[in-house]
Amino acid sequence: MIWNPKAECMSSEEREEMQLKRLKKVVKKAYENVPYYKELFDSAGITPQDIQTLKDIEKIPFTTKTEMRKTYPFGLFAVPEDEIVEIHSTSGTTGKPTVSGYTEKDLDIWGEIVARALSMAGATKKDRIQNSYGYGLFTGGLGIHHGAKKLGATLIPISAGNTKRQLEIMKDFESTILTCTPSYAAYLAEALEKQGLSGDDISLKAGIFGAEMWTEELRTNIEKSLKISATNIYGLTEIMGPGVAHECQEKNGLHLQEDHFYPEIINPQTGETLEDGEKGELVLTTLTREGMPIIRFRTKDITTLRRGECACGRTTVRMDRITGRSDDMMKIRGVIVFPSQIEKALLSIDGILPQYQIIATRPKTMDELEIKVEVSESLFSDEIKHIENMQKNIAKAVHDTIGLRVNVSIVQPGTIPRSEGKAVRVIDKRDFS
Repeated sequence: MIWNPKAECMSSEEREEMQLKRLKKVVKKAYENVPYYKELFDSAGITPQDIQTLKDIEKIPFTTKTEMRKTYPFGLFAVPEDEIVEIHSTSGTTGKPTVSGYTEKDLDIWGEIVARALSMAGATKKDRIQNSYGYGLFTGGLGIHHGAKKLGATLIPISAGNTKRQLEIMKDFESTILTCTPSYAAYLAEALEKQGLSGDDISLKAGIFGAEMWTEELRTNIEKSLKISATNIYGLTEIMGPGVAHECQEKNGLHLQEDHFYPEIINPQTGETLEDGEKGELVLTTLTREGMPIIRFRTKDITTLRRGECACGRTTVRMDRITGRSDDMMKIRGVIVFPSQIEKALLSIDGILPQYQIIATRPKTMDELEIKVEVSESLFSDEIKHIENMQKNIAKAVHDTIGLRVNVSIVQPGTIPRSEGKAVRVIDKRDFS
């Protein structure tokens, strides 16, 4: 089902004409109402009148999270504060949080794009959506909430946590759609199995998972254990929240909602704009947001944009699955490593559970990488020589993927801490001071 065929299936010419019109409007609004953007434009020697084509967006300097933090809390609002009806923010675990303000119209747009995402996953008014994203300042829970209401589906706002209750509600209420982080979906599947149940014993048909990077291998694991179709949702607090892009049932990229967001791919080192099909950092501009327009925001997410009509009928640009973040990559002995590469290697091996941690250390002068990984109970109970063979197989699979020697520790199932939100996959103990 396509929720909004007019927006999702328009011709490229019609879409670009709409985008340019909206880009000119949002640039003018930001320049005239947000001191940060006026200063940004003035320092670059440009005015809103200099933006006459979509290509002209490259004249505008980037907006970064670091710069946004300097405006904390409400310095990026473009409307009077009494027009802001909802506020969200990032966690602020790495510094001051970035704040996001919404007008009534913004919430309507947010609900619209999430309704499109839910439809791509196969949701209709007849579904019961168990929303296991956290409610609060985090955008995940309320973003899905707004979209489910727009769609007209039955919403179960259970929020994150309390796994026993999650499974109880899932069975008793016969939930058909699950929304949460992929790592928590894997944990729910594990908890379900511990109860002696499987995906056949619940009513789920689809899952909408995001807020953290995950691999195709983890998708396969979740789909097999919960007996569902798992799709990938993308969003970020600074731009809107979940719903900026989502996979359709073809699962060949996430459809980005181009009538509301203008995407670019840049070289993360040079800032140079790259062509479609080239891998780089995603940059996003809001085209319709009233409360807090954001221009050329560097997401730090590494992906590729691909154009052309999808088999589903949508014509919006598709972005590849996020393979890493420009600030999430590790340099180990001179080699760039993304956690997703290691996950891909691990989950290609039978018996490996989707629970692992990557620990980087520097005991002397050389970086070391240890991978702690859980295996199934039957494998862990095997003879020592079987465990040693498994360690060698894992080390080889990782080496073949990233080209580095790693130390592998196989640990008992249930040993690695679980998360009801975003999983902590990487622990970097190196001292860079």
